[in-house]
Amino acid sequence: MIDDTGAAGGLYGGIFGRGGIGAQTGDRAWLRALLDAEAALARAHARIGLVAPEHAAAITAACVPENFDADALGAAASGSGNPVVPLVAELTRRVGGDAARHIHYGATSQDIMDTAAMLVSRRAGAVIAEHADAAADSLAALAAEHRETVMAGRTLLQQALPTTFGLVAAGWLEGLDTAAGRLAEVLAERAAAQLGGAAGTLASLGADGRAAAAAFAEEVGLAEPEVPWHTERGRVADIAAALGRVCGAAGKAAGDIVLLAQTEVGEVEEAGGSGVGGSSTLPHKRNPIAAVSALACAEQAPGLVSTLYAAQVQQHQRAAGPWHAEWPALTRLLEATGSAAAWLHASLERLEVRPGAMRANLAASGGFPMAERVTTDLAGELGRSQAHEQVRDACAEAARSGRDLGTVLAEHFGDRRSRTEIDALLDPAGYLGSAPDLVDRALSARARRSRPDRHAAGRPA
Repeated sequence: MIDDTGAAGGLYGGIFGRGGIGAQTGDRAWLRALLDAEAALARAHARIGLVAPEHAAAITAACVPENFDADALGAAASGSGNPVVPLVAELTRRVGGDAARHIHYGATSQDIMDTAAMLVSRRAGAVIAEHADAAADSLAALAAEHRETVMAGRTLLQQALPTTFGLVAAGWLEGLDTAAGRLAEVLAERAAAQLGGAAGTLASLGADGRAAAAAFAEEVGLAEPEVPWHTERGRVADIAAALGRVCGAAGKAAGDIVLLAQTEVGEVEEAGGSGVGGSSTLPHKRNPIAAVSALACAEQAPGLVSTLYAAQVQQHQRAAGPWHAEWPALTRLLEATGSAAAWLHASLERLEVRPGAMRANLAASGGFPMAERVTTDLAGELGRSQAHEQVRDACAEAARSGRDLGTVLAEHFGDRRSRTEIDALLDPAGYLGSAPDLVDRALSARARRSRPDRHAAGRPA
């Protein structure tokens, strides 16, 4: 069940923490992931005989997020540069006895932080996938319903050729669905455990190092890397790119909705009900606030992706600064992506499509979007170049004089086409090309991609 409420908390939580993503990206989520990594490490050592099973069980039992104060750990992290050091100290105190000696055995702080980052990404990825999938379902329904609903296609913000709203929605669907699919693939293939010890050699574990790393990956539920990736940050960059792509797809659809909902266009409207989309001063306003919020979340992605890409350049075997810069950027990027997808779904659920306004806007252009069709029709007799020039001249004359294009064309080409034929050429519904068939292709592709196992990799561990 999707949680569509703001869950991040704080002044901006209702906007930038939409759909429960905050529960998988906040302090509690990170604390859970850090403790899950420590518990998995102890169990891994027990599996290969380095730690007594009862000691691993005691450590696992103590790894309960509710028993730890994230604020206190964060304050204490200033002394070591990361929260793992104070976390291990507190965990050791809580476990006590002989079992406490085996906490964090063979690991360095970055092993636990990186593994936790992958867990947070996977768990947040499941929320993102759920919202993206719900939005894709809404888009598929819109595409099917409006397969032949004629509207103006726009290039450079000007009317170009007619298209259908179904094809517009199908384009949004294709972008979002493939982006979400790519994110699922990346999280399945690239989210890996990290265990390398102080300098990536597993020296403190001796001959058991490789076995411990394999057992750790299995216990924590992440892929086992070929080698430790302390300063090879391609995995983080790949996740960042995939998240950015989802934001781009969500932002594209949301941005178009905002444009189509403009007063002067009025081809769609978000019907959010009383109190939704209003203004503090203008009682008449009905702002498409869900689309606006989706766009606001998506707009954050480029800077955050850039930070994570820049952080790939790390020094030697352990980074001095770039690694640390990843934590807030990745957290915010996951939250922004989940929120963007959740807001887009909300916008689509509220969306009212106005076919009448779409046809009226096309008609208001005086037939100009159909000029290409007239050119194509005449090209067989006049040649493509001459037909283009003569129709262009007719369009220019109609624009200067303010007369209907059909009337001017009838004057220019009356010896070749009757007025009835010209009017038929200027009918947008007759010049949709393959638009309906393309909608069908998009819906078929969506059906193929909607396998039950599609998002399995992103499900919370």
